Amino acid sequence: MERDITPRLGPVWTVVLAAGFVCAIVLPGVATIAGVDREIAKGENRELAPAPAVGMDWDTIRKFPRDASRYFEDHFAFRARLVRWQSALRLRFLHTSSSPDVIAGRDGWMFYAADGGAEDYASAVPFSQEELEQWRATLQHTRDWLAARGVAYLFVLTPDKHVIYPEYLPASMRRIGAESRTDQLVRYLRDHSTVPVLDLRPALFAAKARERLYHRTDTHWNPRGAYVGYRAIVHALGRDVVGLPAPAEAFAATETVVPGMDLAGMLGLTETLQEADLELVPRVPRAARVTEPGEFDPHWHEARLVTEQADTRLPRAVIFRDSFGSALVPFLSEHFSRALYLWQYNMDPDAVKAERATVVVQQWVGRRLGTMLPYDPFAERR
Repeated sequence: MERDITPRLGPVWTVVLAAGFVCAIVLPGVATIAGVDREIAKGENRELAPAPAVGMDWDTIRKFPRDASRYFEDHFAFRARLVRWQSALRLRFLHTSSSPDVIAGRDGWMFYAADGGAEDYASAVPFSQEELEQWRATLQHTRDWLAARGVAYLFVLTPDKHVIYPEYLPASMRRIGAESRTDQLVRYLRDHSTVPVLDLRPALFAAKARERLYHRTDTHWNPRGAYVGYRAIVHALGRDVVGLPAPAEAFAATETVVPGMDLAGMLGLTETLQEADLELVPRVPRAARVTEPGEFDPHWHEARLVTEQADTRLPRAVIFRDSFGSALVPFLSEHFSRALYLWQYNMDPDAVKAERATVVVQQWVGRRLGTMLPYDPFAERR
């Protein structure tokens, strides 16, 4: 007969283990009822479940158990702390992310997987011929409409962090296609249209050897990377249109240790992680000032933002952009007497006419090429 070698706990440890289990099950509920530890987990990028409705009608009574359960799952005591602990332990010991939207990379780098980010890196699904033609026709109509009114135009493609720093992605990530959608679109536009397209990848690849151009714990480029993009945009628009870009010597390069940024926040680790924020501080106060809105996000994340300066001889601009365009605002605004920044991808001819713009910039981040096709505002007018 085989000998039973199963380890057994003594009576004291059995009681301790049972008591600990009961406390772990009961304590969050008791603490929630008592109003203890009502901290909300940060960075989940969703609305937490509201309190369940209370009423005597049958529909409210029927929904109450489900709604109460959802509310408790989102609001029970110690939840935020437990979310942080789980995220920190997974990142520290397993080198994995607790969020499907965040990729844990090497050496403390994080990458955004949502909104087509992971698919963009994999290059698994190329553009079809019909999609490329839709892009060409849309942007060509935009370019022609603006050119007929004497408006300078530039279509700008901004690369995601995984494009410029693929060496920090985890080894498990692999590219499937040899050519990205950005590669396809740039080549197609240059071969089959007169659309002035600016691919910022070459400028950023050339500059990355000198300094870090993207945040480690954020989706976006840092001010050093935005400055590289700004210089390329100004050069592409031309000296006769917007002048010359500000030289690097016009800024003091600073470095400040700050809490983790948006990707760290998605893991609930904003206060746990840190990184060096690489800033560029102008040596001379900027001429352009924000006139709309009155109180604005210091990171320039506004759906509609207007800058102005006193020199009315400078051109007027409308810039259609996404979140990558935020860091361009303080640089580009110095070249315009008035600049309207609209957080949208598609060109709005009414906004251009209302602003009496002489320059239009349309900026897209590369990953969005896999999730959106452009809207042609002129299709109904032809």
